[in-house]
Amino acid sequence: MAISASQVRELREQSGAGIMECKRALEETGGNVEQAINLLKQQGLAKADKKAGRAARQGVIEPYIHGAGRIGAIVEVNCETDFVARTDDFKSLAHDLAMQVAATAPAYVSADEVPEAAYAELEKEYGSRDKAMAAVSLLDQPFIRDGKVTVRDLIRESIGKLGENIQVRRFARFEVGADLPDETAGEA
Repeated sequence: MAISASQVRELREQSGAGIMECKRALEETGGNVEQAINLLKQQGLAKADKKAGRAARQGVIEPYIHGAGRIGAIVEVNCETDFVARTDDFKSLAHDLAMQVAATAPAYVSADEVPEAAYAELEKEYGSRDKAMAAVSLLDQPFIRDGKVTVRDLIRESIGKLGENIQVRRFARFEVGADLPDETAGEA
């Protein structure tokens, strides 16, 4: 089956993959754009796994202030080169991650950071280990813009698209009055 330039262009716009990758994916799927997108995602995830061990020492620090300024977050997202750190796709990912932190208030970047002693308490509070990690671990949370995708999957897709290892190093979340003592607690 001959693949037209317009089909390649359409797939490239939807996936962000390279021209030749798009053409190969369309050829493998017989011109089916949806199947080609899924194939490109799978290939991107495989690329992400290969790049996971590479050093990520460049990146950005992205702030996000929600609404009237009552909630804010700042996140450090690292990649391998400053060239990728300056791209719109990388900056957009960092912004989405800062927004995720502001919206969901995770306590840890990943489940690996959760102290072993805290697991029992978290499992009791949330009912299962998976639910607990989705609540407290940024990478295990459903992405706020698409609940079918975890933050980890979002980052892996970006790794496949940008061709470099990407890591969330750290974050902080601020909420006005969140850590102040409740003055009404002693009154009755």
